[in-house]
Amino acid sequence: MPTLFTDPRSGGVKKSSGVNVLPIVAETWAQIRDDKTDVDYLIASFDGSSKTDITVISSGSGGVEVCAAALLENKPCYGGVRLRGRFVTFFYVPEGCPPLQRGRGVLNVLEGSDKEIDMRPGLTEDQC
Repeated sequence: MPTLFTDPRSGGVKKSSGVNVLPIVAETWAQIRDDKTDVDYLIASFDGSSKTDITVISSGSGGVEVCAAALLENKPCYGGVRLRGRFVTFFYVPEGCPPLQRGRGVLNVLEGSDKEIDMRPGLTEDQC
């Protein structure tokens, strides 16, 4: 039975997911949003075998196509892309991904997003 401290309906303390988004994720997102850099995408996921730390797995230039090609096959991926002057985020879960790793907690670190896109391997800018 929920208690006053765990039941969000009561306004009580909400339990943390335990996920730790490393500062490099927000720093890389800031680079994407800076028109003075060539960095236009980032992919974040769990760091190595960690079940709690999320870090940048890939970042660079090349837009949606390069980002889609760099998605991991065995872990959920969170990220953002500069797309035609707008900033979009995504959440990608490959088939077979463990259910406990499917949360969306990272997207709140990527502030200033215009929308979320349905990222998948092979996605092109024309499909967004």
